[in-house]
Amino acid sequence: MSVVGLAIKSLRNRRFGAALTTLSIALAVMLLLGVERIRSEVRTSFASTISGTDLIVGARSGPVQLLLYSVFRLGDPTQSIAYATYEDLADHPQVAWTIPLSLGDSHRGYRVLGTTHAYFEHFRYARERGLELEAGRLFSEVFDAVLGAEVAAKLDYHVGDEIVIAHGAGEVSFVEHADKPFHVSGILKRTGTPVDRTVHVQLSGIEAMHEDFQQGGRARDEDPLPARARRPASGGHPHGHSHGRASGDRNAHDRSPAQSSAPERHAHQPEKISAFLVGLKSRSAAPAMLRMVNEYKDEPLSAIMPAVALQDLWQLVGVAETALRVVSVFVLAVGLVGMLTALLSGIEERRREMAVLRSVGARPAHVFGLIVGEAGFITFAGALIGLVLLYLLQMAAQPLLAAQLGLFIPPAWPGWQELGVLAAVCGAGIVIGIIPGVRIYRYSLADGMTIRI
Repeated sequence: MSVVGLAIKSLRNRRFGAALTTLSIALAVMLLLGVERIRSEVRTSFASTISGTDLIVGARSGPVQLLLYSVFRLGDPTQSIAYATYEDLADHPQVAWTIPLSLGDSHRGYRVLGTTHAYFEHFRYARERGLELEAGRLFSEVFDAVLGAEVAAKLDYHVGDEIVIAHGAGEVSFVEHADKPFHVSGILKRTGTPVDRTVHVQLSGIEAMHEDFQQGGRARDEDPLPARARRPASGGHPHGHSHGRASGDRNAHDRSPAQSSAPERHAHQPEKISAFLVGLKSRSAAPAMLRMVNEYKDEPLSAIMPAVALQDLWQLVGVAETALRVVSVFVLAVGLVGMLTALLSGIEERRREMAVLRSVGARPAHVFGLIVGEAGFITFAGALIGLVLLYLLQMAAQPLLAAQLGLFIPPAWPGWQELGVLAAVCGAGIVIGIIPGVRIYRYSLADGMTIRI
């Protein structure tokens, strides 16, 4: 019988202890690979949130803070920037397109973003993928809203439903703009980015909603905005404006985001915005444009390159990533040490077993190989079971991660890095098995057959 066969039969006789040792290694491997996969997928998810944008411009603040609130909807801007400043910079000869962003309101815990059709035309994610509609159309009326996929799914909204926007960004708000509800005009396809967790409205809608808002409610001596301004019964646009479309173009609402990028011109001209995204005609102009914005004289501004700001963000969270890796490695080390302890503690009990094997012709090398083979088999089985458990847990947790954190971690075959980790774990298990193997190797046949009192 081969050494491997002997090792399997020996483990079968001690299946309970071997199963516990294998399970401990499996859980350690699952934790180690899980931390590494989540870390890499989070980085990939963050990096794919925005692409094709050369600069992000906002009020004077730190680069990471500007990146977080403008792209990831985390936190709030320190100050707003004048709309006139935005228009001035948007007219720069090197600027190809801009996307204004206005933050500050929410709907049932989801951020509300005021913007224009340029957002749907120029915003890119995941290597130049554009935004697409799942249902409905883009906003055209002042009080239209386009929902991200998660907002619509989680709150069970459909095209035509009415929503009320609240003041502030908290999940619970005591100040709502109930007198000026918005209506869902469209729902975007899922992107796996913060877009899914955003309610998109027009800048003019933000202004119209706040125009008579004073101290937590509308002015007492003013009436709320007439219903005809919210959704004109005739299908036209409020305040006599056509939003850049001919009044007879009835198919304009059914166009794709890329085709519906006509600039909006409303009576409710915003005075301030939170930030804006910039696409340049030539990326080589980015350093000069960056310096020009940071030295802008009319008001203090900050301009950042998204890729550079992301690197700053990774430096901030790098300590936490390293800590998680260290914890995972120590957990794996504990599992391997547990296996070593189990093998060493069983040596005295198995001395007679080894002596019998020696008496029937087994060489010391065979006995040594048996112990090392058992350690290698336990480690390999634990690594394989840990990988399977990771995939099962990943499939079970995928909907929760997508709904709560916006992270899409699809099951995939192990990469070279993960295979390297598994090989290192198996190698470590074999090395661990050498220690009890050497002790068994040194036992002589006479010592094994001697009865100790």
